[in-house]
Parts: sequence; C-alpha cells; structure tokens
Amino acid sequence: MAALLILVWEGSRGDLWVARAVGSADGFHWRGQVLFRDILHDGGRWLSAVTLGAWALWAAGIGEASDGPRRGERWRAWGLTVALLLLVPAVKRLSLASCPWDLALFGGTARYLSHWVLWWPGAGDGGPGHCFPAGHATSAFAFLPGVWLWWQHDRRKAMAWGAAVLAAGVLVSLAQTVRGAHFVSHNLWTAWICWAGCASVAPRWLMVSRRAPRLEPQWRHARPIPQTTDRT
Repeated sequence: MAALLILVWEGSRGDLWVARAVGSADGFHWRGQVLFRDILHDGGRWLSAVTLGAWALWAAGIGEASDGPRRGERWRAWGLTVALLLLVPAVKRLSLASCPWDLALFGGTARYLSHWVLWWPGAGDGGPGHCFPAGHATSAFAFLPGVWLWWQHDRRKAMAWGAAVLAAGVLVSLAQTVRGAHFVSHNLWTAWICWAGCASVAPRWLMVSRRAPRLEPQWRHARPIPQTTDRT
C-alpha cells in the first residue's frame, strides 16, 4: 500500500511541484544554508555514526539490562542496520537518475526523466546520475530494526524508538529536499526500502526470544510406580 501511494505521488508529478516551490532556474537558495547543510546534513551523518557505535557497545554487553533484548538479538538488529546502511547507497550508485540541482530546470544540464525509466540500459538524463534513492535519509531510516528488536520486550520503547527514527528521517529528508539534493520520492523510497527490509527479515531473524519453549511429553517426568510384592 505504501509503495502504491509513492507511485501515485510520482505519477502526479508531486516531486516537481515541491522542487519548483523551493528552487528556481537559478538553483536552490538553501543549498548552502548552515541549518540544512552543516547541521541537518553533516550533523545528521555524525549522529548516525555515533548512534551506530553506541549500539555496538550495547550489543557487546555494555549497559545490558536483564529484562531487555539479549546479546544475540542486539547484534542481529545491529547487523541488519549496517546492511541497510550499505544497501541503499549501493543501489543509488547504480542509478542514472540525477539530483534536482543537476536539472536544467534548476540551472543544471540534465533533463527531467522518471528515475524508473533511467534503469534501462543505455538510458541517461545527461547529468551525473547516482541520486536515487536518497542515501542520506538512510542514516535515519536504517535504524528501524530497533523497533522490531524492542517490540517483543517493551512496546513503549519500541514506539519511542520508531518515533525518533521517523522524526530524524523526516528532518534529514527535508534538509536534502530544500537543498535540491533529492526529490521527495527519493526519500520516500529510502524509507520504504528500510521498512520493507525489516518487515521481511526481522520477524524471523530478531523476534525469536519469546517463542514458547518446547514441551516434552509428560511421561518423561512421571514418577515410576512402585512395585508391590504379592505375599499371599
């Protein structure tokens, strides 16, 4: 359903509408603005790295809580996060779609084409490409495995984690959109890829500690019936 809504957004050319609202033929005014470039873009990247490092320390046993996720669960969730952090930029590297600030509409040289068309061999928009999906948004959305990790132990923490990831993802996506680095759909697809990756892997890979223990047949624990001697 979420993927369908993103496709509807793309079909309505919502990307161009937003890009034209924040940019012009002279480019994007907020491209070098301190808040969006230095704080939300560069700062968000550093915050992601620090969070990933802190998670690794927690997974190794530092700050371990007896009623929280087990060490194996924490490492698996951390590994899934790292996989997402590598997956989206790898896909982006293969894409021929250029960023909004590279388009002729906004002072660049590339022509606007759907990023789906640009996956065909030999296709190109005349720009540098490598802009779809949004790589920077992954620095937030890749931490979604934490929701599945906590869900089976403390649902309030799981929802708080998810809210924090969503808020961070929206902020970094907003920064990149107003700077002209990505279309709205680029960020939405990154969020969808991270969510879909978690939804398909996490239930089988992470949510295992609450499975019911295997029950043994009761006869194994039955006490032996004492033997009686017939003296008649």
